[in-house]
Amino acid sequence: MEHQKTKSRFITLTTDFGLRDAFVGVMKGVILNINPAAVIVDITHGIPQGDLDAASFALDQAYAFFPPESIHIVVVDPGVGTDRRILLARAGNSFFLAPDNAVLKYVFAGHQDAVVLSVTNRYYFLPHTSQTFHGRDIVAPVAAHLSLGVPFVDFGQKIDDYLRGDILLPTRRNKTISGEIVYIDHFGNCITNISKKELKSEQIEEINIEKFQFERLSHSYAEHEVGEPLAIVSSHDHLEIAVRDGNAAQILNIKKGDRVEVILQ
Repeated sequence: MEHQKTKSRFITLTTDFGLRDAFVGVMKGVILNINPAAVIVDITHGIPQGDLDAASFALDQAYAFFPPESIHIVVVDPGVGTDRRILLARAGNSFFLAPDNAVLKYVFAGHQDAVVLSVTNRYYFLPHTSQTFHGRDIVAPVAAHLSLGVPFVDFGQKIDDYLRGDILLPTRRNKTISGEIVYIDHFGNCITNISKKELKSEQIEEINIEKFQFERLSHSYAEHEVGEPLAIVSSHDHLEIAVRDGNAAQILNIKKGDRVEVILQ
């Protein structure tokens, strides 16, 4: 089948590669060599090494803001070189390429009807595939060919036994909502799995994390003095623990997985 030689399509990248080495640039080069008209957007390359939870959360906060038919690549892959599969998923109006390691768990939770392929058609890989850089040799060229209009079904076989992953949800017992820190951003803001909708219309008596207690939700950072801790609903629409002009994770010694409780009146 003949396909367009070039076609503009957004391709996003989320990795734990950092920017010190050439890995990100090489993936972009592979994509552009196949489709020079592709528009490549970096979501982040600052995911902590091998942190699947952070990668899945970052992707979930970003992909809905991109145009329909965008292709989202995630390469956080502790299992590279093993028999784990590469997945190509069609969920909603977007496409996702990632290892079969549950890094797409938020996507699958939000799209129960996602169609998922195991990418096996080597025709769309680079001629030589290494055991250590599938992002370059498989994921990048597959995304580029998909962006040119190669049919979704041409890349592999439909599967149902992929790893969906588990999303840790907060629990509620009587007047207490219990959750935990699931993501710490570049600024040290500590984001919980307690969403805005779970706090909506409820009167908060206190918010507790480790040795710190907050008596209310703040509306903005500016309400507080520099260095003062606060609890606020973040731009992700989740409860966040922050420090005005400071790094909450460092100052308050907060770690991913720390327990958070919201006591309601």
